[in-house]
Amino acid sequence: MMLIAFGWIALLLVGGGFALDRTLTNLVESNFDDQLEYLLNSMLVSAEIGPDGEVYFNRTIGEPRFLEPNSGLYFQISAQGQEGYPSRSLWDKTLATRPDHVDSMPHFYDSAQFPDEPLRVIERTVTLPFSDARWTFTVASARVQLDEQIQRIRSILVWSFAILGLGLFLMAALQTWYGLSPLRRVRIAIQHMRTTGINRVADPLPQEVRPLVEELNALLAHSEKQAEEARTHAGNLAHALKTPLTVINNAATAKSPDLADTVIREAGTIRRHVDHHLARARAVGRRAVGHARTPVCESAEAVRRAVERLYPEVRFDLDGNRGATVAIERQDLDEILGNLIENAAKYGGGSVFVTVDAEPEDAACVIWVEDDGMGIPDAERDRIFARGARLDTGKPGTGLGLAIVRDVAEIYGGGVTLGESEDLGGLLVRLILPRAG
Repeated sequence: MMLIAFGWIALLLVGGGFALDRTLTNLVESNFDDQLEYLLNSMLVSAEIGPDGEVYFNRTIGEPRFLEPNSGLYFQISAQGQEGYPSRSLWDKTLATRPDHVDSMPHFYDSAQFPDEPLRVIERTVTLPFSDARWTFTVASARVQLDEQIQRIRSILVWSFAILGLGLFLMAALQTWYGLSPLRRVRIAIQHMRTTGINRVADPLPQEVRPLVEELNALLAHSEKQAEEARTHAGNLAHALKTPLTVINNAATAKSPDLADTVIREAGTIRRHVDHHLARARAVGRRAVGHARTPVCESAEAVRRAVERLYPEVRFDLDGNRGATVAIERQDLDEILGNLIENAAKYGGGSVFVTVDAEPEDAACVIWVEDDGMGIPDAERDRIFARGARLDTGKPGTGLGLAIVRDVAEIYGGGVTLGESEDLGGLLVRLILPRAG
């Protein structure tokens, strides 16, 4: 930031200084030329032709330097074939006119005809009364005074712009240092947070960096929540595995005659718990990668084809918004819909109806999965989401389907509720998932 500021300041000062130098130089030269033109006009209005055809002034030109030899201010009146009229200041020198430039209007040019004395010259060609010759009036002045003025102006500009540039550089550096000081305070706050063990940046900080600090605190809260979820699920898994392992250990120690059946039964319990926590872990890991976009109908069609092979006697219907997409990974959506549709086919009466985006006015995407089975009583609808809960023990299953559906949906910010299907009379599962942005 400092280098960019220094570069722009230097560029603008150089450009501005050059423009100002040209402007002031032109003004000084214009003022100098105006003085020469004034003297030339004074000569023109005073010039007359004498009886012998010579030029003379009917009144004295009020400039004493014309009378002082080598004074640096000269004039000369000349015409082809006529005797010229030089100023006394020329002494034994002659101004070289420009015969190739004959103009009734005054024109200026620089001349180097005198060694070590550059000249600024004005010329004008006129015809005087009672004379047929074209007279060239020339006024020349040494450029020493003009060049000194220009040099003095340039020196003032250089020093002024150098001081101005130095001041601007220092102000830019100070502004950058002061402007970035909140970031240094954020760094110190984070270091303090790391060394003291606190989990939030709570130090008072300026308004400019407050959104950054809020996002940082949100990230810390998110990481803390994930770590807490991991600890909770690890503890839940350990607690869930403790009982079946204790049963197996006691049966093995007592050399129980039904040890094999006990191992098989408790191993199934262990497997259910492991599957449940693995499903949650996969969902959390994929959610952390980023926002996904999954078409609901594609996933539902794939699940329907798989379930139709397991339950060929069940009639499946799929309807709704074919373009609906949700912010969930395809694998997780397949697992959720697979559990719901398979449960509907397993426990229903032979008909399963899936409606995608059944409530289009809702901010989230709502998916209905309906069947024509016996449904679930209101009193049992909360308990059915518990791990291992099963109402119909006559059919094979782990009792983890709805628990996995609820947990994975909640990980993505959604949810699941149970109700009664008005069309089929069985269970209505209302799956809520966030729409893809």
